[in-house]
Amino acid sequence: MKIAIIGAGQRGTTYASYMYDKGVEICAVVEPNDERRKQAVSRYDIQYSYSSIEDFVKQGRIADAAVVATPDRTHFSHAMTLLEAGYHLLLEKPISESSAECIALKRKAEQLNLEIIVCHVLRYTNFFSKIKDIIDSGEIGKIVTIEYAEYMGNFHMAHSFVRGKWRNTAESSPIFLQKSCHDMDILCWLTDSRASKVSSFGSLAYFKESNAPVGSTERCSNCPHSSTCIYDAERTYLPMLGQWRAVDVTDGSTEEDMREALATGPYGRCVYRCDNDVCDHQVASIEFENGVTASFLMSGFSDRIHRRIKVMCELGDIEGDDSDSFITLRKYGTFDQVPTAPQVIQLDPYIGRHGGGDYGIVDDFIRIISRRLQDAVPEKEASRSAISKSIQSHFICNAAEESR
Repeated sequence: MKIAIIGAGQRGTTYASYMYDKGVEICAVVEPNDERRKQAVSRYDIQYSYSSIEDFVKQGRIADAAVVATPDRTHFSHAMTLLEAGYHLLLEKPISESSAECIALKRKAEQLNLEIIVCHVLRYTNFFSKIKDIIDSGEIGKIVTIEYAEYMGNFHMAHSFVRGKWRNTAESSPIFLQKSCHDMDILCWLTDSRASKVSSFGSLAYFKESNAPVGSTERCSNCPHSSTCIYDAERTYLPMLGQWRAVDVTDGSTEEDMREALATGPYGRCVYRCDNDVCDHQVASIEFENGVTASFLMSGFSDRIHRRIKVMCELGDIEGDDSDSFITLRKYGTFDQVPTAPQVIQLDPYIGRHGGGDYGIVDDFIRIISRRLQDAVPEKEASRSAISKSIQSHFICNAAEESR
């Protein structure tokens, strides 16, 4: 199997690394950034490299599939171009901020008999997979309602959605679509249903100029509050040299490179004085076609990145935090047994990011594309995250944003 990587940023190289380790040939890379392109060529023994997707497709079909890990606003155009060139796709989310474009990609893939597997990696985690297994077993009856929360972490909020590449809706996509399409996808998967009604509220409450400390400046480098502000750029990013978030700030590897990037680039700006307009908190209520209801909270105000869920069924409930190594199952008893004794279910250890989901989706992608190349893909071999399934989450997110 031969794979092309479209976009050699953090997500693209994560998938490339996992595939490369599994013996997949990474034969081409498309990346406008010269340094990132050269690094990818060297790291994965890549034969072909291009600075634009137009130059890539001119060469004809030189790979079996492509990983699309480019900026949000380019996903649709890049995916459509690659489909028309005959490539199966592993497509980063969001598919598109337009529901109509999501449908167009799905139909194009069906028309050309090509796969699009969307990077909804949470479906592949041990945490959510175990919850799904319990639900599908029927041992605690059907789902009635779900309580679910995504805690983004205050630093991740500041890094990605205040200073970073997803800060402004006009340049990327609404935060609910960009970040929480994962969670809407999980809700669709667990309930095995489409949504029928959505309502949502949310706003940008904190990361705005009205909350800036008196006397603060446009950039952290000359701010009198730098020694006390928890979002000071130098104290935040200098210790991160060599880690994945630092790659967003600079392609360089030295302290000098980082200081220069913070003095001139977007990540050195005061978090209260950026051009961000996306929500820092949002809630949604969802009713599914099968009658299940769900309440969802997304918040940028937490000390770490994690998710909590409670699935309440007819005969019991399942509760868990994806930062733990276990989930809790309770089967309801008679009145004199309240509260019922919990069953703690230990989860298998995992490797990789996103709770092991990145590895899981790469395995699924390799399995599906290998089968397709052998012309042997019965219906039961469909991907857990095929676009036909993943598309529903985008409809919910777009409806939530319209409601908000």
